[in-house]
Amino acid sequence: MDNEGSNSQQDFHGGNSRCLSVLKAAFPATLPVFAGFWFLGLAYGIYMHSLGFPFWYPMCMSALIFAGSLEFVIANMLSGAFAPLQVLLISLLVNARHVFYGIAMLDRFRGLGFWRKTALIAGMCDETFAINYSAKVPQGVDKGSFMLAVTLFNYSYWVSGATLGGLFGNALSFNTRGLEFVLTAMFTVIFTQQWLKDRSRIPELTGFGCAFLCLLCLGPQNFMVPAMLLITLMLAFLRKPLSGRL
Repeated sequence: MDNEGSNSQQDFHGGNSRCLSVLKAAFPATLPVFAGFWFLGLAYGIYMHSLGFPFWYPMCMSALIFAGSLEFVIANMLSGAFAPLQVLLISLLVNARHVFYGIAMLDRFRGLGFWRKTALIAGMCDETFAINYSAKVPQGVDKGSFMLAVTLFNYSYWVSGATLGGLFGNALSFNTRGLEFVLTAMFTVIFTQQWLKDRSRIPELTGFGCAFLCLLCLGPQNFMVPAMLLITLMLAFLRKPLSGRL
């Protein structure tokens, strides 16, 4: 019995140690997201408050929808006439890019088990995808646990920021114009890190070239989904030549 108790205690401490090492590895990778999400989450909560919604609206919407740009759009639509079909179409268009995120993560999610995979899929957003796709997992840290920790950290940042913005909307009223540039700057940093890490620059140049071409041809309002589709097709075509160079 003493040996069994000792083994159980060792397993407990070992599990806590592994969990702590995962959190320590994931947290620094999410700090840029923390800065962006809290600023924009607060702005979103304050915006919802200014439209006359109680704090639990941004809290529940951020927790259940978890799509920042879409939540701003839905806030305006909630103030107008009931139009479920319009909401559905706009939601599909705004978040269509997540289809390509899912395709890109197929290999990384393989073998992680049903529950972890479900949580990773449900919690995927632009920033979480960027980190989990490009981050180098430290040696000795489980890849699936690392990606799950990143997902949960980012999720908590957005929900807590939106909730606080809704709660303290009166006290935190300020001009939020330009705050969206925080995430643009963050993606610039992530792109730069990926550029410096890869031996081949072809994936980055392919993404930049496809996006720029679609922007010129289709304009800023319509280029996103075609650009991501074109990038996916190009990278699929170049997969074999690139496999040994990344």
